[in-house]
Amino acid sequence: MAITDWPADERPREKLLAHGAQTLSDAELLALFLRVGVRGRTAVDLGRDLLSHFGSLSRLCSAPAAEFARIPGMGLAKYAQLQAVMELARRALAEEMAQRDVLDTPDAVRNWLRLRLGNLPHEVFAVLLLDARNRLIDAVELFRGTLTQTSVYPREVVKLALARNAAAVILAHNHPSGACEPSQADERLTHSLKDALALVDVRVLDHFVVTAHGQPLSFAERGLL
Repeated sequence: MAITDWPADERPREKLLAHGAQTLSDAELLALFLRVGVRGRTAVDLGRDLLSHFGSLSRLCSAPAAEFARIPGMGLAKYAQLQAVMELARRALAEEMAQRDVLDTPDAVRNWLRLRLGNLPHEVFAVLLLDARNRLIDAVELFRGTLTQTSVYPREVVKLALARNAAAVILAHNHPSGACEPSQADERLTHSLKDALALVDVRVLDHFVVTAHGQPLSFAERGLL
């Protein structure tokens, strides 16, 4: 049965308009993104197929183009649309952080980090540069490493902070392995960076460990700063 033949209160578009996007399932949201199904499969069916194939919404959104395009009913045009949606979300969150004190918007920071770093297959070390009012100046992926470690040089972090006239920074790196707990090396690096930045009067507000699933872990909340 086509979606247009469903009762009005069960159709994804009508449900969204009546009750808000948060009331839709992942498959229903994907159906609105896909717009149409294929012969014998509604857009909701295709949404369920995508979730089943990739195992989760986050893995679907970070899938390589070639793998996404191999799914029946998909293609590079749909992949491009999905990536555009993801980038819009990242930019909207970055705008929010640039307009307000990031300490007042912890969810925006965490969501941005997950969207930016959570599903990368390699380890990345990023620096969020903040002004004197803790608003985002820029976010820079400063170092990129292997699956297990990244070489981070404190002098490069200090140079970046001075070049952008940052008053404070938030540090972040991802764990592609999925383990969210910080290692002893992570803790040593954090204190090394904090000491180096303190010499030029730049504060380290937090350091986050980011994985694909779950909330990024905060060093500040753990008392590790």
